[in-house]
Amino acid sequence: MQKILVSRCLLGERVRYDGGAHGPFAPLEAWRRQGRLVAVCPEVAGGLPTPRPPAEIPGGQGARVLEGECAVLTIDGAEVGAAFLAGAHAALQLVEAHGIRLAVLKARSPSCGNRENYDGSFSGRRVPGEGVTAALLRRHGVRVFSEEELAEAAAALSALEADGDAE
Repeated sequence: MQKILVSRCLLGERVRYDGGAHGPFAPLEAWRRQGRLVAVCPEVAGGLPTPRPPAEIPGGQGARVLEGECAVLTIDGAEVGAAFLAGAHAALQLVEAHGIRLAVLKARSPSCGNRENYDGSFSGRRVPGEGVTAALLRRHGVRVFSEEELAEAAAALSALEADGDAE
């Protein structure tokens, strides 16, 4: 059975920066009942508390953080990139331990965003980009979806399982 890495906040766990959560989402609940989900909050796994000050990546590009070219800053100017990197690597360890090829991560998060991110100005302005964890997972062949793409994630899961049955 294919496992899916999922952001803990999407499962209703109160790990968001503001102590909040998201969900429930019917497909995630169905996958949880099937035993498919491996949950992670990269920011908490990297050592950040809940709640915590909001953080953004100047320019919104998690890949630049991976390359050491950019910081992750909180709204009050603290640099928290080391925690974001540690959390991304913790997520990658889960992927490798469970043979995960798909992830459903929180949209627009500086860790988990897969298509767009906030620009680092704390103004709500969005830019194309991805979070630190999403960028690292993609580099390792994981297909990353957000909670806004659950139908696409379900189709990718079906395709993976169909390929697995053909082997």
